Amino acid sequence: MNIVDYFDSIPSVHRTIILVGGLVFFWMIESIIPLFRRKYAYIKHAGTNLFFTLTTVVVNFAFAYLIVLASDHFSQNRIGLLYIVHLPLWLFMIAGLMILDLIGAYTIHLIQHKIKWMWKFHIVHHSDMHVDTTTANRHHPVESIFRALFTLLAVMVAGAPMWLVMLYQSLSAVLSQFNHANISLPQWIDKSISWIIVSPNMHKVHHHYLQPLTDTNYGN
Repeated sequence: MNIVDYFDSIPSVHRTIILVGGLVFFWMIESIIPLFRRKYAYIKHAGTNLFFTLTTVVVNFAFAYLIVLASDHFSQNRIGLLYIVHLPLWLFMIAGLMILDLIGAYTIHLIQHKIKWMWKFHIVHHSDMHVDTTTANRHHPVESIFRALFTLLAVMVAGAPMWLVMLYQSLSAVLSQFNHANISLPQWIDKSISWIIVSPNMHKVHHHYLQPLTDTNYGN
């Protein structure tokens, strides 16, 4: 089974394993090589953030049907940026992931920092004073709706097939858990990977309580 076939029919239990497994894995790593020592009630802290993770899952589930419909319609009719020119599979995948992330994550993130009434929902994410891997999905339910709508928009603009959407969402979940994780990486490793993905140190700047640092590094 290749990557397209797998993510085109990925079982729900596998998606759950990716989400929960990532949280558990990075939470364990945090206890071994923490950037900041846990001097807070981290079990209670995790409980609060997991509540918001659950609300995010509920919102995403509510929008899943629309995303599937849009993906099937646009991809089957070859409507979207991915079909302007013929692309080999590897380039189709990379371009699709970049479009989905640009619109579905980066753009809505930037907008929430620039529009005051939307920031009031996003501040739930930034109000976490002990950023760790559980902070990744600490989103107000209304923010989760914003993100779901922009994901829907991204799918239509790209014309992304469902296998690509599933691949993107799986990668996005794990990478968000990683870059929020309270882990201490050697500087050379953190700097090297930051050229490709958002690293923990890179994202910590975004979670600084002082502006303009808070209004930088919108990548996820």
